[in-house]
Amino acid sequence: MGGVWAASRRYPGLTTQNPRDSYSLSDMPMPRNWPEWPFGEQVQAYMEAYTHLFGFADDILLNTQVNHAKLNEDETWTIKAERTLPGGDSEQIEQTFDLLIVCNGIFSIPSIPDYEGAEAFQAAGGVICHTSEFVDPEIARDKNVLVVGYGKSSCDVANATVGISSNTTVVARSLIWKIPKLIGNVVNLKYIFQTRMSEALFRYIRMTRFEAFLHGVGLPIRNAMMNSIEWVIQRQFRLREIGLHPENRLETIARSTISMVTPGFFENISAGRLGIRKATEIKALRAGEAELSSGETLPADLIVCGTGWHQLVPFLDHDVMEKVTDKEGNFRLFKSVLPLGVPNLLFNGYNSSFYSQLNAEVVSLWIAEYLLGGVTLPATEQMNQWIDERLAWMKERTDGKHSKGTNIIPFSLHQIDELLKDINLELGVMKRFSQWFIPVVGSDFEHLNTRLQRRHGIGT
Repeated sequence: MGGVWAASRRYPGLTTQNPRDSYSLSDMPMPRNWPEWPFGEQVQAYMEAYTHLFGFADDILLNTQVNHAKLNEDETWTIKAERTLPGGDSEQIEQTFDLLIVCNGIFSIPSIPDYEGAEAFQAAGGVICHTSEFVDPEIARDKNVLVVGYGKSSCDVANATVGISSNTTVVARSLIWKIPKLIGNVVNLKYIFQTRMSEALFRYIRMTRFEAFLHGVGLPIRNAMMNSIEWVIQRQFRLREIGLHPENRLETIARSTISMVTPGFFENISAGRLGIRKATEIKALRAGEAELSSGETLPADLIVCGTGWHQLVPFLDHDVMEKVTDKEGNFRLFKSVLPLGVPNLLFNGYNSSFYSQLNAEVVSLWIAEYLLGGVTLPATEQMNQWIDERLAWMKERTDGKHSKGTNIIPFSLHQIDELLKDINLELGVMKRFSQWFIPVVGSDFEHLNTRLQRRHGIGT
């Protein structure tokens, strides 16, 4: 259980990016004696415990890969899969269903650059892997390690090799802002970045009156708030002194993702225990070394790539994917859920956010109400217009780094509000008001599932 949190994909030191209260599902809080930022193995255990608490563990086929999902003429779906059995044997599974919901995750297929000279590098004993495949730090023992990228996974992996590798160097094409768990070593990030006020600091596609004020007449107030946080962070880590200031404004975190600081990362850079090469990338590989685009050559035995993911659904036919995505590969999903022109197909988890669990849970409520006939959809033309506007806005505000249209950061709560409004399950006024100043947590939404069940006479 647990997807990216499973042991087969969990790199050393992996933790959540947000505190446990906002990463738990609404009806099962994480244990209070767990760390504020739980470790990957704890999240995996939590997800597995959830399936047992609510009694659906036996309905999940593990060790099973879906190889093909075919849309039939009667609008049902035939699924062909292969299941690995204890002992190593496998069995073929073929079954037909009325509805298919794709929840394979947007972080499911690692993306590794096709480096020139990779075959010769590997033939000489070199290893190239993705951060999700770096599950044992011992593979870095006494090796010259290059870690590609400057996102959280890259910095986590690089930090995990300190004291194990012969040397480790981070190769970063560009620098991004890193957010500490404690701003100024005092204030928990959730009080700064996990409230409705924090979302209002960034310009949404459709703003409320107060948001319009912050980006209009009140812009100096908004800018002062952002600048003060930026000043504290750059002073906290001495970014200019160690040469790791991104040289842009903090608000650029809205372009892709909020990247947490790996504890000890900047200290290891400053002390020389970690190396870093900025504004460059690997140009070519040779036996035992890597040539950078800057012209420098570095010794290399192991290359770990924190270079993102492919947003693919490999088990769907080409003609289906042509309707699900556009020519650039962007997912055309109404409300990040519903593809147009493909019957009985829905998506969940295609809304990467700072509240991944919570956003997926709210989507599941939307799907449930949709299947029960409680969602009134606009005309197809209007839904296409909605999708077009969202994709254009996402592309513009992220400089194209919108993960094929699946990235809603930093507007997680805006999407939650829109979905809940669709199904008439909006939070109360006082709860929404309190969330402007108090961090949003999963338990704020605990009652929604019960309200939906009562509406339809389920479980009563």
